[in-house]
Amino acid sequence: MTRRAAWQVALSLALVLAGAGFEAVHAAGGPRLWPALGLLFAAGLAALALAGRPWLEAVATFAGAHAGAWLLLGAVVGHEGQASTAFYLALAAAWLLAWRCVTVLSAVNPPSRRGAVALNLVVPVIFGAWILILWEAIVRGAGIPFLLLPAPSAIGARIATSLPILAADVNQTIFRAVVAGYLIGCGAGFALAVAADRYRFLRRGLLPIGNVAAALPIIGVAPIMVMWFGFDWPSKAAVVVVMTFFPMLVNTVAGLQAAGHMERDLMRTYASGYWETLFKLRLPAAMPFIFNALKINSTLALIGAIVAEFFGTPVVGMGFRISTEVGRMNIDMVWAEIAVAAVAGSVFYGGIALIERAVTFWHPSYRKKGTEP
Repeated sequence: MTRRAAWQVALSLALVLAGAGFEAVHAAGGPRLWPALGLLFAAGLAALALAGRPWLEAVATFAGAHAGAWLLLGAVVGHEGQASTAFYLALAAAWLLAWRCVTVLSAVNPPSRRGAVALNLVVPVIFGAWILILWEAIVRGAGIPFLLLPAPSAIGARIATSLPILAADVNQTIFRAVVAGYLIGCGAGFALAVAADRYRFLRRGLLPIGNVAAALPIIGVAPIMVMWFGFDWPSKAAVVVVMTFFPMLVNTVAGLQAAGHMERDLMRTYASGYWETLFKLRLPAAMPFIFNALKINSTLALIGAIVAEFFGTPVVGMGFRISTEVGRMNIDMVWAEIAVAAVAGSVFYGGIALIERAVTFWHPSYRKKGTEP
């Protein structure tokens, strides 16, 4: 890592100097940014001095970027909609320092497994934090109306004051409709895929129908399921079953065909029957396909349950809350539900990905790769 590689830091310093010029000339009546500009400039100089020593440079850029962003957000409070050009230049400079931090950390090869795991968590956390920082700074600095886009701080405050309501919605939508529908849909799709693999006429007849049924619009299926199963969570679970059944069916059938002819011939030489070959060869080879379907369905299930609640539900549920609060113009509550749904979906997906890694550790995609240039 050379000094020439730290172009983000050089550009950050240039933006700080430009911001200082605008602050000196045009900052009357707006937020005072001198502490943030001074800190960002000092952090940029420290990063240049530490170029070639990755961990120290990462610490300097991390501290400078986030402390500078904190000072910028503090300066704009009370001056919403009055942010000057200097504010946005300083914000861009802080973002460039954060970019440099992520670049340095991504090039580091930790000596231990724990270090690698920690690094794999730190980099996405920095990315996510800067999405929120930029969102907050732009909304406050530009004075964007609350009804159009509330700031993350307002959404967080609403989450903190609405925990009982959010917990009841999560219990209704996720722990009842999503979990039940997901298990039934994926289980039924897997079982029918094994049957279709065993009997050729099922495979030839079901797969074309499955491809057509997978394209059914949820807004057409959901009202029918509400009429069939009522307004409570079973109708939403039924929608989730419909949405998750066919991806599992199609992926599992494709995965069961993934084993090579050489391996199948070897099993025949051992006088293995269909079921023995299925459990010892074909299902292990199909696991990447099956887990791919499980991960796809983890997002489809949540989307299906929330959308289905728009068409009839008790006075609880994430979809019900979103549709109701939009009508009341409580946009922060709508975003709070969206944030909770995003976190729940990410945890669901991440849990399946961890199980996949434990089950398919032998797959080539999990082999340790060499250091990239």
